Amino acid sequence: MNVDAEEPVLHVQGLRFGWSASPLFDQLSFDLPPGVSLVRGDDGSGKSTLLRLLAGAQNADAGVLAIHGVRLDMQHDAYRHQVFWIDPQTEAHDALAAKGYLDSLSHHYPHFNAETMRELAEGFGLGPHLAKPMYMLSAGSRRKVWLTAAFSAGTPLTLIDQPFAALDAPSIRFLRELLSDAADHAARTWLLADHEAPEGIALRKTIEL
Repeated sequence: MNVDAEEPVLHVQGLRFGWSASPLFDQLSFDLPPGVSLVRGDDGSGKSTLLRLLAGAQNADAGVLAIHGVRLDMQHDAYRHQVFWIDPQTEAHDALAAKGYLDSLSHHYPHFNAETMRELAEGFGLGPHLAKPMYMLSAGSRRKVWLTAAFSAGTPLTLIDQPFAALDAPSIRFLRELLSDAADHAARTWLLADHEAPEGIALRKTIEL
């Protein structure tokens, strides 16, 4: 498949961001086609920060971000509805039951699929944990909730930070199956941030930091 001939899901042009006088990103530009792509870098290279910027959760100093032509700086809310991202360390949803958090996604994402959510929760073995408040879940179970949300939100762009962190072996296998299917998707893109490429997944693009 010719990546250059495809309409990109995400267009990034001239992205600039830094915490000090020395920018972390300066004139960073790339397009993401449908399928699975990777941001790869060592600790401190800016992988998580880049996902936050692409999600619209952190303001860039300069640059254009657009999903299917919808620009973050011009149509903020419309852009945010087209991207799924969650900070894996967030405590914002701790008071909610896991199922309550997952059910709430339908209010934020127009293409959220409840049936897909139920299938994913089963695949990740979340059944015994859905009624528990998020603060009671282990790090691995919380990750499974976030992954269930990511794959059921139905957004054109899905951003996942360290997707395999804290998962047990059956969940790692299930996630690899999901990513293998995602790699062939014709209209949606998944951008992973990790230290290394996921084994056995055909990547459309790799962004080295």
